[in-house]
Amino acid sequence: MTRVLLVDDQALIRMGFRLLLSSTDDLEVVGEAQDGQAAVEQVAALRPDVVLMDVRMPGVNGIDATRRIVETHPETRVLVLTTFDLDEYAFAALRAGASGFLLKDAAPDELAAAVRTVASGDAVVSARITRRMLELFSEHLPAGDAQADADAVHPRLAPLTPREVEVLREIAEGLSNAEIAGRLFLSEATVKTHVGRVLAKLGVRDRVQAVVVAYETGLVRAGG
Repeated sequence: MTRVLLVDDQALIRMGFRLLLSSTDDLEVVGEAQDGQAAVEQVAALRPDVVLMDVRMPGVNGIDATRRIVETHPETRVLVLTTFDLDEYAFAALRAGASGFLLKDAAPDELAAAVRTVASGDAVVSARITRRMLELFSEHLPAGDAQADADAVHPRLAPLTPREVEVLREIAEGLSNAEIAGRLFLSEATVKTHVGRVLAKLGVRDRVQAVVVAYETGLVRAGG
């Protein structure tokens, strides 16, 4: 069973998500929280596999709560709930360590599939959507990194081999493993190995976070 914590300041929304998830055989709602602070406390107490996190809440918002949960309980994945797809709050939550976001009006089967995907260690938001969000909100990226010289190697990228840097750049372009394989003339299995090494060396959990790193280090630029 995948254990899920629901976080939203509206009780009716939590009830709706609970009913939807309870109708599945493999997903279990183990708790609820109405704000970010309660979410952090519930994660510590219940150790859920996935947190469905609203970002716009009074008190401790979902962005700060996501950051604290990811830092203290890295085994717990956060799936952000938002009302529209290019949301600055959802963008900030991705940068804080969320593994993706989902629209609140998503279909029941889409919600369940998203929770399963995040629980399995993958990311829900496609790299292409993440790139669009990063480009849209690029002014919020660290100015120093964004203006870094194109030939300079950012310290965070130093552990990567030249081939792994190439693969990271393609990930940031939103390409799948198969598409990267075609572009770099590699087998898909080799690309999968490179992607795994890139994630491990960068210390990130999924492709979404790798895209964020690619932008923050200046490896790719908005509009570039």
